[in-house]
Amino acid sequence: MVSGEGPAQRLFGAGRRLLSSLVATGETRLRLAVLELEEERARLATLLLLLGLSLVLLLLGLGMLALLVVVLFWDTHRLAAILLCAAVLLAGGGLTALMALRLARRHTLLKETLAQLALDRHLMEEHRDASRR
Repeated sequence: MVSGEGPAQRLFGAGRRLLSSLVATGETRLRLAVLELEEERARLATLLLLLGLSLVLLLLGLGMLALLVVVLFWDTHRLAAILLCAAVLLAGGGLTALMALRLARRHTLLKETLAQLALDRHLMEEHRDASRR
């Protein structure tokens, strides 16, 4: 043994290298997760602002349209016009709520991080299987 290290020191050195490699890999995956969370937060903030603005504008437009329909039919069928406007607005609101629920159930948070961790696990299993042969 020219290196002057005994088997115990080589084993501890290998363990330290393995541990530092695991920590580095974990740090990389954690940075990826943090980056994805920041991107998702920025996307969500923009989405909420645009959604709020469009909701206000749509509500004002629908209100004006409903008012126009009621005024047009005021002399002849005012109650039918009010009922029709209310039914259309309620149906539109119900359909929009269903679409929002379906969209909210989609899983996109940390999608890339989870995919990368699954790839890491797959590669480790392949390496373990190859070393058993």
